[in-house]
Amino acid sequence: MHPLVRRHRDEPLKRASWDEALDYTASRFKEIIERHGPDAVAFYGSGQLLTEDYYVFNKLVKGFLGTNNFDTNSRLCMASTAAAYARALGSDGPPGCYADIELANLFMLLGTNTAWCHPILFRRIEKRKRQDPADVKVIVVDPRRTRTAEVADLHLPIRPGTDLILLNAMLAELIRNELIDRKFIREHTSGWEEIRHSAMAWPIERSAAVCGIAPSLISEAATMFGRAPRPLSMWSMGANQSTSGTQKNLAIINLHLATGTIGRPGCGPFSLTGQPNAMGGRETGGLAHLLPGYRRVSNEGDRIAVARGWGLRPAAIAPEPGLSALEIFDGLTDGRVKAVWIICTNPAVSMPNLDHAARALAKADLVVAQDSFHPTDTTMYADVVLPAAHWPEKEGVMTNSERRITYLPKLLDSPGEALPDWKIGALFAQALGYGENFDYANAESIFEEYRKLTAGTLVDISGISYGRLRKSPLQWPCPEEEHPGTERLYGDQTFPTPDGRARFILTGYQPPAEIPDAEYPLILTTGRIRNQWHTMTRTGKAAALLKDTPEPYLEVHPEDAAAAGLQEHDWAEARSRRGVMVARVRITKAIPSGTCFAPFHWGRLSGEGNAANNLTNRAMDPISKQPELKFAAIKLRAIPTPASAPPK
Repeated sequence: MHPLVRRHRDEPLKRASWDEALDYTASRFKEIIERHGPDAVAFYGSGQLLTEDYYVFNKLVKGFLGTNNFDTNSRLCMASTAAAYARALGSDGPPGCYADIELANLFMLLGTNTAWCHPILFRRIEKRKRQDPADVKVIVVDPRRTRTAEVADLHLPIRPGTDLILLNAMLAELIRNELIDRKFIREHTSGWEEIRHSAMAWPIERSAAVCGIAPSLISEAATMFGRAPRPLSMWSMGANQSTSGTQKNLAIINLHLATGTIGRPGCGPFSLTGQPNAMGGRETGGLAHLLPGYRRVSNEGDRIAVARGWGLRPAAIAPEPGLSALEIFDGLTDGRVKAVWIICTNPAVSMPNLDHAARALAKADLVVAQDSFHPTDTTMYADVVLPAAHWPEKEGVMTNSERRITYLPKLLDSPGEALPDWKIGALFAQALGYGENFDYANAESIFEEYRKLTAGTLVDISGISYGRLRKSPLQWPCPEEEHPGTERLYGDQTFPTPDGRARFILTGYQPPAEIPDAEYPLILTTGRIRNQWHTMTRTGKAAALLKDTPEPYLEVHPEDAAAAGLQEHDWAEARSRRGVMVARVRITKAIPSGTCFAPFHWGRLSGEGNAANNLTNRAMDPISKQPELKFAAIKLRAIPTPASAPPK
């Protein structure tokens, strides 16, 4: 509700005025930059910020502070998808739209418990299937038999980490059974022959053995996909959060390019965004390698265009990508980064290997946390806590999974002294001496500056205004004021690549970074539960949402439970090479033998052993730099009921 500051780590946070908090923070940032250079500071944002919030901080950091160290928790969420779309199709951005759900006759849901994580969308899928059950089919690829898998015509319970083997095997089956679109491949793609030879290298029996399923299941899935006139693939964190996440995304796209099912109604590769404005963040340049309009810091022309738009000299923007999310925390640990400003996110719970995250925050010279909630696991490390307006307390826009920009009106005033995130960024810029460049009257004036900067880019929204958005949401690109918006991309089968063709890209199998062994024989995979959101800073305060699942848990197969001497509701210790989680077990055959599942929502503030991310791995995809949160090697043992344990 009010700014809080402590000037020494051994002191408690004390209430301060906005002027005091921002002047102190600005003086510390100036001191650090003068002594160590601009790359000694970093900013870590969130896919829950509004587009205007993203834009102001991105402009301040990359344009005026002189560092590209601005990344967000979207790096943990959608980075692999963004990288794959750009590599294969020439640009980030899902080619399809939600209206395709009512037109598709095959849904392939991979690495997504859509029923719990995207429930409104899932209801549309269920409705579509009920309308035409004979024609509409559902394939679910997931090691667990989730609520989503219950509606599947075909459930493929593959071993965690083997998605890429399955997808390449499906492509090989499409080729063997002549279920590919040779005309589309010939006229609109490149790289086919290399992909074809690679796909055919693995016999289906070998692929099935690695995936842990019968060869007939792979053959059936490929046949269903290849014969469907309108297949729609949807995926989320199960594909993205992997050291081969970009490759998995590319393999899904390869299936659609091979069958020519892209750019047409009812079909295509459609990623399901994990946060409400992860798309808007990428559009404004909210990752360490991006600038507004999907421009890149490594491109000289892009840097010059953005610098000109911000009223800066052509060389003002640094040419090297900044530190990505995990790299920021590495930098704090090894001393390259001295100060970090964290906005609308809780990395002390959401980062993999929480011991590493805790060490990084503890070692920082300065931690600024900007949030609507305190205390959180992250604000406990903060030297400055800045109160930010919650989403109904400010106006702005967000972009959803189908590239649709929606206006969010302000519904009520903020409590206490909380301010919109963009306003905090603008006031900080003024405290640094950049006031005339951040003299925004309101959120609309920020949007006006941003939309003009997108003109001529792939994400051109120069024809969109608050006035239009107050009447109806619009999908980009929308380059003119009379333009209706673009429902689907690539309808003319031309792609934003140098030759206008989509690219088939090789996706050779790479095992997860950490393989189970004699000491750590089990696989841990993590995910969401129905009633909670991210790290529970908001939803964890609602008693009704906690009623169904008041505490973390471990799903364990009966065989693995018996081996550890565990029975239903017993307490278990799960241990990886990085840490320990303690939770009750739920014994179920809905998860395969050798694999355990834990929800990731709980942090250490709720109990030292509650956090699943005590166990997870910081290994990254080399392209997207997204961590492998879905796969860690662990071991289990039964333990006595903790003294602090609530009743069953």
